[in-house]
Amino acid sequence: MTMTPTITFHGAAGSVTGSCFLVRHAGGALLVDCGMFQGSKSVQELNYRDFPFDPTEPSVLLLTHAHIDHSGLIPKLYRHGFAGKVIATHGTADLLTFMLPDSGFIQESEVRRLNRRNRQRGGREVEPIYTQADAERALSRIRAIDRDVWVDMEPGVRARFWDAGHILGSASIELELPGEEGPVRILFSGDIGPGDKPFHGDPAGPSRPDWLVVESTYGGRDRPVVTAAERRAQLGAELKEALARGGPVLIPAFAVERTQELLYDLDLLFDEGVLPTVQVFLDSPLAIHVTRVFDRHLPEINAAGTPAPFSRRNLHLTEDVEASKRLNRITGEAIIIAASGMCEAGRIRHHLKNNLWRQSATVLLVGYQAPATLGRLLQEGVSRVRIHGEEVQVRARIRTLDTYSGHADRGHLLRWTLDRLPVSGGIFVVHGEEQERVTLKGGLTEAGIDAAKIHIPALDSQWQLTARGARPVEATAAPRAITAAKDWHNDYAATMLALSEKVRAEKDDAAREALLAKVKAALGM
Repeated sequence: MTMTPTITFHGAAGSVTGSCFLVRHAGGALLVDCGMFQGSKSVQELNYRDFPFDPTEPSVLLLTHAHIDHSGLIPKLYRHGFAGKVIATHGTADLLTFMLPDSGFIQESEVRRLNRRNRQRGGREVEPIYTQADAERALSRIRAIDRDVWVDMEPGVRARFWDAGHILGSASIELELPGEEGPVRILFSGDIGPGDKPFHGDPAGPSRPDWLVVESTYGGRDRPVVTAAERRAQLGAELKEALARGGPVLIPAFAVERTQELLYDLDLLFDEGVLPTVQVFLDSPLAIHVTRVFDRHLPEINAAGTPAPFSRRNLHLTEDVEASKRLNRITGEAIIIAASGMCEAGRIRHHLKNNLWRQSATVLLVGYQAPATLGRLLQEGVSRVRIHGEEVQVRARIRTLDTYSGHADRGHLLRWTLDRLPVSGGIFVVHGEEQERVTLKGGLTEAGIDAAKIHIPALDSQWQLTARGARPVEATAAPRAITAAKDWHNDYAATMLALSEKVRAEKDDAAREALLAKVKAALGM
């Protein structure tokens, strides 16, 4: 039997999250990644919907890395009938041991909080996307493999994993499957690292694939070339200035890789005397577990050979809730690292609520902030935010340090892609906001690649991978939509904050009553 392979982009198309690609071929079907949508509440709602494909159809799932926007819907996939194996590197498999159950715990906790509010308001209760128990059951289906070797997936299909240099265990996946005129090779970049990182070398990959699926998170942006030493010096300068203000420094950080890089560099900055030996609190159970995984893998990833970078007397691992609450008493010099990196969930939101109103406090953003997230709002300079339903004035100093990005910038992505040439079939640009994808396509075209061979797929679009090039397939169902900019949830919060400020600014109670009367009249109340 011969069949033209197809690829359907069920995520990371028009956004940087929800990575999920369904590949059909003569022998069946498989998935590459099955990630959670992250960002605004409207985007997150996609996670609660049914999968736009039959979860029982794929026979195997190949995973590029452990980040939740690439792996976070795996337990839901099993919950809805998937019966295959998840194939990943050893590092990724070790990280998932903690990350998936933690994600399930977060789903349950957030739904409990939401349902409590819904009951109070007379609203409808909802179910979690999946539970911690669902996630723990999924772990038994993960198969860990080595990089750089071909592994048979099913008859006529094999895969090889290459070091992507992004996080521990991250990989670009080279896939070979049957086609009408012989084997077809597709290379999925996964998330590409920038090189010169404490735990990774430069990203690798094969040349001459038939098809290339490349990420574009920073496809429209060039960052200054910064060495590891320069990056550490910038961190030291930011923290030295922040601590001089006398208040705590809050660092929202992704639990995987970013946290460990920060601890690694803090270790050196303290030893070099660049920073005073202040107390550092790692307030994230997941980040603590992940740090222990990194510790086990240090012999293979610690290129600089720094001894015990995660063990210091002034480093405190805050695992239980009560210990986390006690951090709210800190008003002086200290560094608190907590998840989530975009300030959308986790313990960092409690610390922000407790400290954003303090002029002595500093919030140091060290990672990508997706549109409409609390982290992006702070980055954009809003004066007030709502956290856990409460209004908080932003008086803290907000700083951004983007040299810790785990993603390649435009120049690195262009070089990595050009090193893969020639690509006989075509290139799909994914995992980026629309302008980033368009800009990266423009850069590839300027580098001499035929623009007709470079495609920007829409969410849920399907393409046939023919011998003459990619051909879009007419959709049989309405595709889902992603609203990357502010959605109604953000507009509602901003409107309520603006109304609150306007009412308080009126000269007296009579003026406030008059203003509220106008609002009620406009609403027909």
